[in-house]
Amino acid sequence: MYLREYLIFAAVILACAIFSGWASATVHSTYNKYAKIATKSHMTGYDTAVRLLRKNGVDDISVGRVSGRLSDHYHPTKKVVNLSQATYADDSVAAVAVAAHEIGHVMQKKRGYFPYKIRAVLVPMANIGSRLAMPLVLVGLLLTLLVVEGEFASWGVWIALSGVAMYGLSTLFTLVTLPVELNASRRAAKMLLAEGILTQEELPAARKVLTAAAMTYVAALLTSLVYFLRFALIVFRLVGRRRR
Repeated sequence: MYLREYLIFAAVILACAIFSGWASATVHSTYNKYAKIATKSHMTGYDTAVRLLRKNGVDDISVGRVSGRLSDHYHPTKKVVNLSQATYADDSVAAVAVAAHEIGHVMQKKRGYFPYKIRAVLVPMANIGSRLAMPLVLVGLLLTLLVVEGEFASWGVWIALSGVAMYGLSTLFTLVTLPVELNASRRAAKMLLAEGILTQEELPAARKVLTAAAMTYVAALLTSLVYFLRFALIVFRLVGRRRR
């Protein structure tokens, strides 16, 4: 029975890895394709970010530049939208789509978008959970298996359960992140069209870039969920065995 479960788990994880690889490759290929197509407005990623911020009444967020490609992100505590080298000074459809997506996150915070609030609360807990979850599960299982009876075995169960709970927080974070990212992309598309940065004909290309990026978050959620369920099954089965 255990061998069959392990083989099923290995097969599912392999499928998740293949899907993640496909999603990552799709993001880069889609971005590269539309990075070669200049917008009719000839606005760069920086121009796009600044205009959308000002048009939406946001004057306390700066726009910076960071190294790398597709390393764009919004840092709410530092009040800065960082655009990658590939986005900042480029006037392609791909560049303005990515820049507008980050402004979408700014608008989520400004408008009090509820899933964004939840995600912000989960960030510190998810960071801690992702680092400690697996070590706690493994230590707890070892204590429980090596010490059949006694206080240490009981502590092992609780440590393992704590690890599962922390991994659950990390999985919850990836779950909440998905609608946040999708909503930021929808906001980006509306703003790009409303401000004339992209035409109606250019918008489908921008949506393809944003949709490809969203697939990476779907892959992350599936992988995290599979690992969480695997850990939970092992630990809860061990708890049930000890109770018998």
